[in-house]
Amino acid sequence: MNLSLADVAWHRSVGQLVESLDRPGFWPALARVLDEYVPLDNWVALLFSDGRPYLFAESPYEGESPDPLFHDYIKGLYLLDPFYVANRERPGSGLFRLSEVAPERFRQTEYYRLYFDRNVKEDEVQYNVQLDETRTLCLSLGSRRRFTVEQIALLDLIRPWVAGLMRQRLFFEGAMAEQPARQVPRWQGDLEAAMARLGTPLTARELDVIRLMLGGCSNKEVANKLDISAETVKVHRRHIYAKLNIKSQPELFALFLKAQADA
Repeated sequence: MNLSLADVAWHRSVGQLVESLDRPGFWPALARVLDEYVPLDNWVALLFSDGRPYLFAESPYEGESPDPLFHDYIKGLYLLDPFYVANRERPGSGLFRLSEVAPERFRQTEYYRLYFDRNVKEDEVQYNVQLDETRTLCLSLGSRRRFTVEQIALLDLIRPWVAGLMRQRLFFEGAMAEQPARQVPRWQGDLEAAMARLGTPLTARELDVIRLMLGGCSNKEVANKLDISAETVKVHRRHIYAKLNIKSQPELFALFLKAQADA
């Protein structure tokens, strides 16, 4: 067997990660190993389910208090996260890129400007390990630069190792490892509950349009996802703005944040 020094280093690192599976520092250790091969600026380990994501660990925050941006994410902004939305719509395991899951106008949204660009920076990839019908274990990797084709290829090459470690780690995460899958998905209901706090009646279809609009979907994408015409989307948009007494999408996003803050 002919092994290069890089091969030896990789197998040594994986062995050390296996040894640390039952220790508190597993997630940072896994991120450090990945950072040796593909430079990372931030990372977070999450469990996606039919409600709010559950946080296992995240890269250190430089401030003295908990990361306020990620706190907002857990509280409600996750509803606009392209990775979360894509996983809820099409659950599955694999390595996913931001460019594969983000809507057409994602980088023009208030979510991108106020959260993603400040917290994640430029690019993001995510390892997903589907556990059952509603739960997916996720490791998101963020960068201030676009990941190169070579870097993505390398991350995909080692995916079986990373996914296997992630799945085994879940057995040491306490109650979350034994959490049963809910029979009725309710993640769309979180938006309904949030907007209901504004005291303005919105239909289920209008809530769907709001979620897709704030997530960066164009009128055409909204129409395709909801199986309606683009003209119908425009009608829904006018009705939404009239009911909420607003005139722009930034105002809609501000109301969305207020509804989350009032939770």
